[in-house]
Amino acid sequence: MRARKYSGYEIRLEKGPPPMVRLLAGSVARVRGLVPELAKFGVVGSIGAVVDLGGSGALYGSAHLGPLTSKAIAVTAACVVTYLGSRFWTFRHRENQSLLRELILFIVLNAIGLIIAEAVIAITAYAFGARNQVAYNAASVIGTGLGTIFRFFAYRKWVFLAPPPVHEAGLDEAIR
Repeated sequence: MRARKYSGYEIRLEKGPPPMVRLLAGSVARVRGLVPELAKFGVVGSIGAVVDLGGSGALYGSAHLGPLTSKAIAVTAACVVTYLGSRFWTFRHRENQSLLRELILFIVLNAIGLIIAEAVIAITAYAFGARNQVAYNAASVIGTGLGTIFRFFAYRKWVFLAPPPVHEAGLDEAIR
């Protein structure tokens, strides 16, 4: 570390990049590591969204089931599709837990995602009185989007865990 005096004040200059540059570089590295997983989650989620939105729209519009019943049935079908895609493709590099624990957590988190989507639909249909197909589809898309954001971060945190970090000392000992 170097120091210079200006007008009686000593200013210390640190070696290396400024703190803001280090912060930005660290953030970019974290986001860069997240992109492949997020892209795969997007593909699996898109397939799940077709099952969810298409199924709920068909059940509500053609089968004339209630708005909440239609959404619950469609989300249940989409849950099966997205679990298989998430476990065996999106998060396959992450540490596997016991299948039962992983499945229970997945179902619970999907139920919370369903509650988020159902809340948007319920507000639209019952609080605002908008019960036509367009209003239902718009509420379903918004609710599904909010639920998806929740599920992505929840799956990473509780269901599909990151592998334990490899410590350099442990790596050196493994090489010896």
